[in-house]
Amino acid sequence: APGLVPAMESADGAVRTLPSIGRLSRGPTFGRAHGRFGLSPSGRLLPPAPRSQENADPQRTAFLLRKQWTLYSVTPLYRFSDTHLRDYARLLSAFIAAEKQKGLAVEVGVELDIKVSVSSLPDLKGSDQDQAAILVQLSSRSAASSKNSEEKLIWSGWFCCVSGDDLSENVPEDFTCLPLFLANGGESYTSIVGSWFQKTFDCCFRRLAISPLNLTWMAAMWTGCKVDKTASAMELVFSVPCLPQPLNISYAIHPEDAKALWDTVQKTPGEITQEEVDVFMDCLYSHFHRHFKIHLSATKLVKVSTAIASAHCDGIIKFLQSQYLTGVLMLLTELAISQIQ
Repeated sequence: APGLVPAMESADGAVRTLPSIGRLSRGPTFGRAHGRFGLSPSGRLLPPAPRSQENADPQRTAFLLRKQWTLYSVTPLYRFSDTHLRDYARLLSAFIAAEKQKGLAVEVGVELDIKVSVSSLPDLKGSDQDQAAILVQLSSRSAASSKNSEEKLIWSGWFCCVSGDDLSENVPEDFTCLPLFLANGGESYTSIVGSWFQKTFDCCFRRLAISPLNLTWMAAMWTGCKVDKTASAMELVFSVPCLPQPLNISYAIHPEDAKALWDTVQKTPGEITQEEVDVFMDCLYSHFHRHFKIHLSATKLVKVSTAIASAHCDGIIKFLQSQYLTGVLMLLTELAISQIQ
């Protein structure tokens, strides 16, 4: 089945999008320049732990860690209500069963009984104004096996909005803002679940890429975060253009060395500017050139891996530290919002 690139289409083949935010806005257009990391030279604070997270149990979101999530942006959902999650699970289950009859929802030659669960993740919020995250899970059990047999999780997806006040304050009350969607599992399930949400709530999904500029911001921000001494190295992966065969360059920096470099670059603790990010990366480039005579500035940064998280330019993310989960989601929420506007 086709994936969700670049946008999902409705049953009549027309791409459904929300009217422009400018027309929906009751106030200033969202996406203020000073709030977008990597989009202006003005400073911004490192994401603090939200007050709502102080008493949160990290075990409730631990299952989100160390999995590879594919990123999507989602326009606001029309007439979505978190009080009807069980109904949504039932309706989505019926939709998947209908797709299953077409041979789209299951692997060839495997007959599966698919169970749908839709639940709330209230811990994944950046502020009291944010809508609680919504988790969708698909589990399978062989139709030939016992009803008491263990169910196997085959696909997960979740909508969230962490510190997305810029968007939520400027849409009508009938719309729910959950601009960031993350999926783990087969693309066919992602397509089917996304199709149901689009048809039911008149929203539009688009794959969310991460630009090299935003990857440099992530590298700087995550390097500045405190982690234990056994943290893994920071790794930057660069793609070399204009070659007949793909060639990537991997650049690993010891975490203590990267942190020491960042501490010499950062002028105001807890605040980052574009200039500081540029100086940090230029220092890394200069060091690499001094040893290998290769100008990394002529390549494309495609992946950043740190002890906090790893991110790929294709829109693939992996969370590694529960205490920084909401901080990373805040950055991704900003990216999703900037793509919607």
